[in-house]
Amino acid sequence: MNAPQRIPIINLYANLIVPIQGAIGDNAMSQLTEDVTQRIENDAALGLVIDVSGVALMDSFITRNIRDLALTARLMGVDTIVSGLQPAVAITLVEMGLEIQGLQTTLNLERALELLAKARELEAAALGGDVHDDA
Repeated sequence: MNAPQRIPIINLYANLIVPIQGAIGDNAMSQLTEDVTQRIENDAALGLVIDVSGVALMDSFITRNIRDLALTARLMGVDTIVSGLQPAVAITLVEMGLEIQGLQTTLNLERALELLAKARELEAAALGGDVHDDA
């Protein structure tokens, strides 16, 4: 019996990074939502990056699940960014009329992490504090 496919979740600088590679099955996507929400709670994550740079094809099911995961994380108070949409995937999503409203996107993982860091700096400045990453 095969073990269910698990997508890794990486904790880096209080951010959870979810690198999605290749085709994802329905069960793996459902498990990912459970895993990410649990890790948000356990790790006190401040940011979530769902990196889809390894996905060459996104159908409506995967798109909806990624959107729902991002919105769920945001409801839990975690800034969420989808990074790495391949040009062909972005064009297909537009042609299919699939919307990912309410999601912030970036070209790549590096820009996503920069954006999350900048958001924390702005939040700290608004609260009158100072944020320093010692890592």
